[in-house]
Parts: sequence; structure tokens; C-alpha cells
Amino acid sequence: MVREFKMPDVGEGLTEAEILKWYVQPGDTVTDGQVVCEVETAKAAVELPIPFDGVVGELMFPEGTTVDVGQVIISVRTGGEAEAEAPVAAEEPVAEEASGRQPVLVGYGVAESSTKRRARKEPAAANGSAAAVLTEQRPLAKPPVRKLAKDLGVDLATVIPAGADGIITREDVHAAVAPPVPAEPAAPEIPVPAQAPAEAPAPASAASYDGVRETRIPVKGVRKATAQAMVASKFTAPHVTEFVTVDVTRTMKLVEELKSDPDMAGLRVNPLLLISKALLVAIRRNPEVNASWDELNDGRAEIVQKHYVNLGIAAATPRGLIVPNIKDAHAKTLPELASALGELVATAREGKTSPGAMQGGTVTITNVGVFGIDTGTPILNPGESAILAVGAIKLQPWVHKGKVKPRHVTTLALSFDHRLVDGELGSKVLADVAAVLERPKRLLTWS
Repeated sequence: MVREFKMPDVGEGLTEAEILKWYVQPGDTVTDGQVVCEVETAKAAVELPIPFDGVVGELMFPEGTTVDVGQVIISVRTGGEAEAEAPVAAEEPVAEEASGRQPVLVGYGVAESSTKRRARKEPAAANGSAAAVLTEQRPLAKPPVRKLAKDLGVDLATVIPAGADGIITREDVHAAVAPPVPAEPAAPEIPVPAQAPAEAPAPASAASYDGVRETRIPVKGVRKATAQAMVASKFTAPHVTEFVTVDVTRTMKLVEELKSDPDMAGLRVNPLLLISKALLVAIRRNPEVNASWDELNDGRAEIVQKHYVNLGIAAATPRGLIVPNIKDAHAKTLPELASALGELVATAREGKTSPGAMQGGTVTITNVGVFGIDTGTPILNPGESAILAVGAIKLQPWVHKGKVKPRHVTTLALSFDHRLVDGELGSKVLADVAAVLERPKRLLTWS
């Protein structure tokens, strides 16, 4: 018996995922719960376990393919009888027109009624019957390629893929609508005068590299989700950004002292730790800032006050910008916060951040200073009320106790949703963060 494993919905309502890596090959034995591949969704990279035992029959898609939720990605032979049968053509996903596609969670099987089996392949000599079978298959192509074919009026069943993997690409679709190129160049109708010099090729632009002037990169995965979220946020929530430049010399000294504190042994101590604590203290003093705007179905709206802080930390990763958050950061001690920050950053760099870690955030910190940037005007993470941008910490001439001295200085920028936060409240929050960083002893008195 051949069983199939479909691409599950590994997040909340996600519709597709890209296969990053296969951990098994046809003929390998797999057991229930064994990880067979790693996929990347719009939120994170996730490892998928197979929900039954057997022998791998076929991998339906190569690495790098974006697959719709509900499509079969691997077939597995279960039981001894199936192994003795003649090879059976790989099962194809149900055509989109059939609908009724049921996404499933990892670890759960797929109802047998939700798939259909392709006919058995016959030898090519049987009056062309094998060719007839092939025409009944659903051509393999990524969703963007299917859309391109639809826009151009191309029937994918008539397109011959150029690659050995049998997957139709954008180039294959364009080639199907391009006029045929004659095998021999036609003789020119008007002869070129002998004395006319041949047309010289245009010089390469300074912006070209190795003769390639443009590269097109598909927008997918994390970058696609980030772009959609940022556009939705920017044109939904009215953004206001305020700035303050602050002397953080005392904070930098405290960072160095904490590095040798026995209670912080083995933990990563850096300015971001104290900046995070300063923001948490400011929210404690101004709890109204920790809220979200909820549009109701009847046209009314509600402001949802959050009595907890899930602190988001924007992280640049090889897969793009992600914002995992520390759950209940408001309740953590300084060592606990340092541990959570270290784990969050390490997990993000490894590309192992789970979808759950990126949901439910209330406020966010983005540290643009690590790139040497003085400050910026950050865009709110969707559903959140505020985001704090931290600029580079630099030695600058600063008036301290009536004299100009070199001091560690940085610029903070706080963007907030003006539907939730008015200018006074936003200013108070930013001023409190700056005050704590200027005199970190306030962490004791204000907490």
C-alpha cells in the first residue's frame, strides 16, 4: 500500500511553503515521527516529521520548490506486499478546480479520499498509451509560473519543460509564446554596403557585472511576508516618530560591571539588555502605551489594553528580517531577560525560530546601531502600538557638569500608532527610556 504525506499547514492559515532540504531519498526506511524534510514558510523554517512507517517511494518535488498546502510531497510504501508490486506512477496532487483541499497538521495523516491516483504507466510501445497517460498529469509548476501562464493564455499541458526535473519555469512559458526562431538566418533583403563598418556593440554600463545587467529574485518566504506586513502597517496605522539624543555613558559602565557579576555568569550582557529593561520600566510607568487597535465586524473599534509585555526584538537573518518576541518579558529578572535575549538571537541566526515565537508581540525594539546607523523611523510591527529604534552608541563631545567631555551618546527613535498613543503619552515613554539609560540607577527606584 502506498501512503502519501501532504504539505501541512505548519502555521496559522499559511497557504504554501518552500522545500529547503530533503533528509531522505527514495528507498530509505522511515519511521513514524522521523523528520523527512525542512520547509520554509512565510514565518520560519520548520522540520516536518512523517506520520507513519514505511519505505520512501518518491519525492514529489525537488529542493527549492514552493508547494501549496495540501499537495502531496512524498509517497511511502507501507507493508511487505506493496514492495513486491510493479512500480506505480507517482501520485499527483488534486487539481485546483476540484477544491476541497484539506490542510493537515504535522503528525496527522491525510484522508485517502482527499487525493487521486494517476494511472499506471505502460511501455511506450503500447500504441502510444504512455503518452496519453502523461497528458492526463497535472504539469509541475510553481504558483507564480501558473499565474504567468494564465495571464499569457498558455496551456501548461502543452509546455515542454527544459529542465531534467520536469518542472515548468517562467522561461519555458515565455518560450511557448515566443515566435519560432528559424534554423538558418534569413538573407538580408537589403545588402549592407561593403564600406559601411559593422555596428559595434554598445559598451557595458558601469552598473553591469559579468555582462549581466539585472537579476530577478522571486519574492517569497520571510521577505514576502515582511513586505506585506510592512505595507499593511504603514497604510493602516498612522505613524508618529519622536527622537531623543541621550548620554548613555553610565549605562555603558554598568554593562561592563555586569559582565563580571557572578549572577550574570555565562550570560550575554550588552547594551541591548539594559535598553530592553529601560523600555519595560517605561511601559510599567505608562501602561496605556501597551495596547492594540481592534476593528470589530460591526464597524466599531476597541482599544485592547495588554497587561503583559511580549517584547519583540527585530533580527536580521539570512532569510530576511524577523521579529521573534520574549513572552512575558515584563515579569523577568535581569538575568532571566539576558538568558531569553541570548536564546532568541541564537535561534534566529540558526534559522530555527518557530512561528509561535513571532506571534503575539506587543512592542518591539530594533537595534539599527549595530550597522553604524545613528537612528531611523521604524515601521510598527502589525498589531503593535510602538517600536523603539536604537542608534549607534558613539563617543561624542558632550556638555557634562558644565564642561565639554567625550561621552557615549546615542539617539533613540520611538514610532507609535497615533490612534492609540497621543503625543504626550509617546513623549513620556521615550523620555522615561532616555532617563533610565542616562542614570541606570533609576532601574532600582522606578521598578
